[in-house]
Amino acid sequence: MRISCKILASALWAGVLLGFPGCVTAPWPPHVSKQQALKNSQVETSPFWWGVSTSAYQTEDRGETKGNPMYFRTDWDMYIDRGDAPKRGNATYSYTQFDKDIALLKQIGVNHYRFGIEWARVEPRPWVWDESAIQHYVEVARKVRAAGIEPIVCLWHFTFPDWLTDFKHPNRSHWLYPGIDDHWQAYVTKMVAALKPYVRIYAPQNEPNGMLPLSYLGAAWPPVALLDTTGYNRALRVSVRQFREAAAIIKAQRPDSLVMSVQAIAWWKRSFLWDPTALVYNTMRRIAYDHLDRIQDVCDLIGFNYYYSQNATVGDFFYAGRGEKSENYTQMGWTIDPESLYNLIMDVRHRYLKPMVITENGIGTLNEQKKIKYLRDHVNQMRRAMADGADIRGYFAWTLVDNYEWHEGYKANFGLAVMDPHNGNRQLEPSGEFYHNLIQRYGNLREINQ
Repeated sequence: MRISCKILASALWAGVLLGFPGCVTAPWPPHVSKQQALKNSQVETSPFWWGVSTSAYQTEDRGETKGNPMYFRTDWDMYIDRGDAPKRGNATYSYTQFDKDIALLKQIGVNHYRFGIEWARVEPRPWVWDESAIQHYVEVARKVRAAGIEPIVCLWHFTFPDWLTDFKHPNRSHWLYPGIDDHWQAYVTKMVAALKPYVRIYAPQNEPNGMLPLSYLGAAWPPVALLDTTGYNRALRVSVRQFREAAAIIKAQRPDSLVMSVQAIAWWKRSFLWDPTALVYNTMRRIAYDHLDRIQDVCDLIGFNYYYSQNATVGDFFYAGRGEKSENYTQMGWTIDPESLYNLIMDVRHRYLKPMVITENGIGTLNEQKKIKYLRDHVNQMRRAMADGADIRGYFAWTLVDNYEWHEGYKANFGLAVMDPHNGNRQLEPSGEFYHNLIQRYGNLREINQ
């Protein structure tokens, strides 16, 4: 799930004020030879991926009670206990009632489904593994595949086990925890080994470029570090290294696997009047691409999440994220700008010369007609880009059911369906019906555009 523009603003502008290394100059794209570009295009992914994306923490109920040897907590649970975020409760019961999610996926008609693994659930204490939890995720992947849907597994979606977190010492938490590489490699190896009979496609990390500034510059996410540019840059290097380590483990375990990035990328608009030196604009571009530039060579597919565009000016940061103030805004206060998705696709295309996947796209709103229009307009801009030569292999809506949205709690309505809190039953919304019809209408978009 894309991080709120409102809380992202504080973190990003903190980075601008400090001018962390390299933020003034534009991020130069990696060099890709013509031979490599040709090889990249030959990755086989047919047919076109129509999907839905979810995350473990935002949907799963706990499934374990205090006193159970495998009881676990995440860093976000600790954050909630501090009073810094709304309580989560049982989310959408997607751990104990996952069959209801599968039924909903089949009703929508997607052919791919991206879901996450909760690291804390799998390893509740250092080097203590919950084999029943591991087998649960294996069973989820098996059932998804049995339903005729390709599972895509995200190994890390924002949350860390509590034992990797120390709010008093952010410089020893998360990516900066002593010995983190050993723990990460063991976790990835164990999960990929268990899942490999059913899972071919992996996203090692979700939006690391979005979380890093919030965690180490803006004190808006665990481990709540403020203006720690040293910690930011160290954590960036570690998260890059760990993505690359995960890609190597995945390829070793299953040589036919596909590795995909999931990056947070808004479309930033430069103002020559309010940002004449391009300081803000280049900083936003660096935060968008610095992590991806360092991992793109181990990715078979460049996946990115798009929700909004924003002017790269100081003033816009302070006015961002102020709710659904007009038809052109979402509940999160994000500007609705489908044409900028086209611009972003073409930018990513020329930057990496690799097949692309839109790994998240969606809108928080209670207005179903507005949600339908958002989906239709963004898919049309994707089709426009494909007609202009962009090699797009898939589109994933965010998300399956209205769920927990971090600092917003349950106040943002991104779901294609709603859940009855009394029994966990799901009901497809008009937007879900629209997405079903859209998938039926367009089918294999790659064939249509060839």
